Amino acid sequence: MSETIQTLLSESRTFAPTSQFTAHANLKDPSIYAHALADVNGYWENWAKELDWFEPWHTVCEWNLPDAKWFVGGKLNACYNCVDRHVEKGNGAKIAIVWEGEPGDTLSLTYSELQDRVAQAANALKSLGVGKGDTVCIYLPMVPELAISMLACARIGAVHSVVFGGFSSESLHERINDAGCKIVITADGGWRRGSIVALKKAVDDALEMGTPTITNVLVLERAGDPGRMQENSTVRDYNRGTWKAGRDVWWHELVSAQSKDCPCEPMDSEDLLYILYTSGSTGKPKGIMHTTGGYLTGCYATSKWVFDLKEDDLYWCTADCGWVTGHSYVVYGPLANHATVLMYEGAPDTPDKDRFWRIIEKHQVTILYTAPTAIRAFMKWGTEYPERCNLTSLRLLGSVGEPINPEAWMWYHEHIGHEKCPIVDTWWQTETGAMMITPLPGITKTKPGSATHPFPGIQAVVLNDAGQEITPDYVPGTTYGEAKGGYLAIKGTWPSMLRGIYGDPERYKNTYWSRFPGYYFPGDGTKLDEDGYFWLLGRVDDIMLVAGHNISTMEVESALVDHPAVAEAAVIGKTHELKGQAISAFVIIRGGYLESTGVSAEKLVNELKDHVASKIGPIARPDDVILSGDLPKTRSGKIMRRLLRDVAEGRALGDTTTLADPAVVASLKDRYESQEG
Repeated sequence: MSETIQTLLSESRTFAPTSQFTAHANLKDPSIYAHALADVNGYWENWAKELDWFEPWHTVCEWNLPDAKWFVGGKLNACYNCVDRHVEKGNGAKIAIVWEGEPGDTLSLTYSELQDRVAQAANALKSLGVGKGDTVCIYLPMVPELAISMLACARIGAVHSVVFGGFSSESLHERINDAGCKIVITADGGWRRGSIVALKKAVDDALEMGTPTITNVLVLERAGDPGRMQENSTVRDYNRGTWKAGRDVWWHELVSAQSKDCPCEPMDSEDLLYILYTSGSTGKPKGIMHTTGGYLTGCYATSKWVFDLKEDDLYWCTADCGWVTGHSYVVYGPLANHATVLMYEGAPDTPDKDRFWRIIEKHQVTILYTAPTAIRAFMKWGTEYPERCNLTSLRLLGSVGEPINPEAWMWYHEHIGHEKCPIVDTWWQTETGAMMITPLPGITKTKPGSATHPFPGIQAVVLNDAGQEITPDYVPGTTYGEAKGGYLAIKGTWPSMLRGIYGDPERYKNTYWSRFPGYYFPGDGTKLDEDGYFWLLGRVDDIMLVAGHNISTMEVESALVDHPAVAEAAVIGKTHELKGQAISAFVIIRGGYLESTGVSAEKLVNELKDHVASKIGPIARPDDVILSGDLPKTRSGKIMRRLLRDVAEGRALGDTTTLADPAVVASLKDRYESQEG
């Protein structure tokens, strides 16, 4: 890691916003940092006042570490703030959502049309018995109905739990039961790389495992409509699932029959808006809870300043709504700002590797917010693809999901932004709800690879092993003398922070607040350079960051051990040029398994990779599975994952003196290198 740190800290290139950009920026006064720091509660209260409230709050913040309440006593509705208030102010004719499906079909919805569709979907949910406080599982492709379903839940006070369409039926089953969902909203399928993902079939399988709280499945007909299919597309392994009368209901039959009159339910600021699951180090996913007032305030504020949103922008965040980025920066933040949002259903390389650039050219996208994993893939594919397209409509670029390496940052700057677009490289988490460390494009002088500074009102610090702050609060123009490295932590509270882990308050305290008492610890290491710029260095716990998504080592290990061939498994994340980290698994096979089954080692390796993908989802499929007779363990039996990372990344082996059998590591190294060869 020290070599990586030195590389980061030696980055001397800086890029100031152009005078033209700054002149028209939503924020151009750097004194905002000091003002926000001087009165954090007052600063966030001013943001909350830009939303529409049914009843005012009586207390800005109640902070009883680790539990926060913001805008206490206030009542509002997230859907009203994202849709209705714009229509009521006479701005309903503006386009809210521009959507493109992978086969090339398109749809545009004005704010007035969105209001009608959301109201009908909300009434459909009511007709199925869904009311305030009930939880709805949403398992859809990236179609307008995904955003509509989220807003419909918010409209009537139901809690939504969106599950990414790439997760397996087992993962879906676990999330449905943990949240106690009443209904599932899904589709017969969704498009991905010319094939149809069988979402309804996955729901059927999940419900077969036992979901006692589910009463209905609302099914969108997406893939089954021949008029929407490409004539030359290959549909492999498509299964629409089965139809269960009395339980399953077609979206087009139920929703379209509903009234467009559905008043928004007044919600307490601290009423639950949604649950979103993210990986935990124990292997059991954590149901992150976000409430209404504070979360919406954070998303609204960061969207307005970080993306510098204007009325004529066409903003595209490429994230799926199955992840928090899709919640905060496809739906709630931009729509609360009356933005026009683009949604795309499919893959970036279908039908060719220029698909993203074709979309930008076709729709005249002005703001692009995507992941470093995607940028590195674009780099690998080559500049010929963006060069085919006219990207001059772009005025701002963003990065999210993981630290971006300077090389990818510069490629993005040169070949996509043509050296004229500011890049906002943002750090935040499912748990934080909104951006925490980010440039402000009209103010910040950026450095390739650095997320720069905390958003005004966010008190990010660097702690040493003893939990002591080794950095002062950020103030523009401050010089910090020398670079300092340690653990990233957040001091105090902020409106969009998680309100706990669903059903497990003790886990909430232990996971985020016990390592450094008094501070929120997100699990990341960081460096602060001499100019006060944050450089995120990735996870310091047993969470792997694969293509920008958290995956628990324990979760993958549990999936492997579930296979009858596996006696024990150890999983680590290794450096990967595209995904940031890739999964490597070291597996001990049960004695006599290969001989008794006649399965070859090569076939078993592929079988184990497929098994993990089926248990968790394709995103968790290991890149490497190494079959071993033993694993490196200390004399007390602890697996030394540090040494496994050395093996997987081809480094000189670290200290092995504490191992029960040091020869195990050398044997693993030989086996790994022979497989790589």
